[in-house]
Amino acid sequence: MNKTYSILLIAFLFVACQQKIKPEDISKINGYWEVEKVVFDSIKDKEYKMNEVYDYFEIDKNKGIRKKVMPQLDGTFLVNDAYENVTVRFDGGKVFLDYSTPYMKWSEELIALSAEELVLLNKEKIEYHYKKATPINLLGDGKTIK
Repeated sequence: MNKTYSILLIAFLFVACQQKIKPEDISKINGYWEVEKVVFDSIKDKEYKMNEVYDYFEIDKNKGIRKKVMPQLDGTFLVNDAYENVTVRFDGGKVFLDYSTPYMKWSEELIALSAEELVLLNKEKIEYHYKKATPINLLGDGKTIK
């Protein structure tokens, strides 16, 4: 009987500790994000020490874009015209990012979100853990980086 109570207590704590993402939290997505690690369901996690490409999100009123950008040594980012439309969807206590391009549509579940962390889960049960990215400035030219 004690084992049953222990299991119920642990399950309750797990559910209670999950982050509840609110509509006002969505603005934290805006900006540059770097993949820190990818968690797979059946194989070893992949950690990233450095990325050549960041994800840039710009979302306002639950609609926006996601672009792939490349950080440069002077603190700027190389950007092209390609992007994905993003719509934020709240459904049954969960939050989803619905993406669309002229070629396809897909969704990712928003698992965690803070000013410094973003975790997305795709339909293959792969978790993408992002950290807020900051520009690189190896030139030391004293210029302010935006």
